Amino acid sequence: MNTEVVGTSGVRIALRVEGAQNSRPLVFVHGWAQSSRAWAAQFADPALTERFRLVAMDLRGHGASDVPAAGYDDPRQWADDLAAVLDFAGPGAIVVGWSYGGLVLTDYLRVHGSARLGGIVLVGAITEIGRGRAGGKTGAVMRAALPAALSDDSGVAVPALVEFTRSMATGPVPGTYEQALLGASLAVPPAVRAALFKGDVESAGVLQAVDKPALVLSGTADAVVDPSAADYAAGKIPGAVQRWFVEAGHLPFVEDAGEFNSALRQFAGETGQ
Repeated sequence: MNTEVVGTSGVRIALRVEGAQNSRPLVFVHGWAQSSRAWAAQFADPALTERFRLVAMDLRGHGASDVPAAGYDDPRQWADDLAAVLDFAGPGAIVVGWSYGGLVLTDYLRVHGSARLGGIVLVGAITEIGRGRAGGKTGAVMRAALPAALSDDSGVAVPALVEFTRSMATGPVPGTYEQALLGASLAVPPAVRAALFKGDVESAGVLQAVDKPALVLSGTADAVVDPSAADYAAGKIPGAVQRWFVEAGHLPFVEDAGEFNSALRQFAGETGQ
């Protein structure tokens, strides 16, 4: 099912929803220049959809959501967008933040705290942004894509985004899925792609204040977000459980979907209401 909610400043936030309405919600937040379709392997798993209510959002400026001219460097706007999604999903949600989605989740915690959450999952995620921020350290693949991937010249941006997409994973992923990732990136306006890199946000205190169960997942060979960003988050969040997907890259939920989904089910079960 596709639906939408209204985020901050009246921005429409598109949602993809699967599972029974009275089931415990799992809310998925995608990464930079992507969309809710990134979670296809989770939405296709009956072991998840028959037990939980899956809600995946398109961030503002991405997918089928509205594309406002500004606000991409404002933590409160991200926080309030996610708050609107959580209002729809229901209490006790476990929020899964991948890549830039980890920063959106951290912004939510910064503004609204953790009272409404059942737990958090960070997947190849950043939790900070800005030069020298340990929680936002990027890898060689991300650095190689910039600044070309931000250009409004298709002759410059398209090759960079093709190479970036191909290099997300360390092993093969379905060709249709890889092309969907590329299509999602190209659908995000260049100005939005660039705007997400603006800002300087430190999150040590936010992470240290987390009082809900937390799971930090990362591929050991992630070259988009440096694995040290996962170490940073896991080291700051009290009681966080850290798990590595050996030799996986930036897409462990696709590269090893069965193991990823099993880890998610186990974590959600252990943090059951």
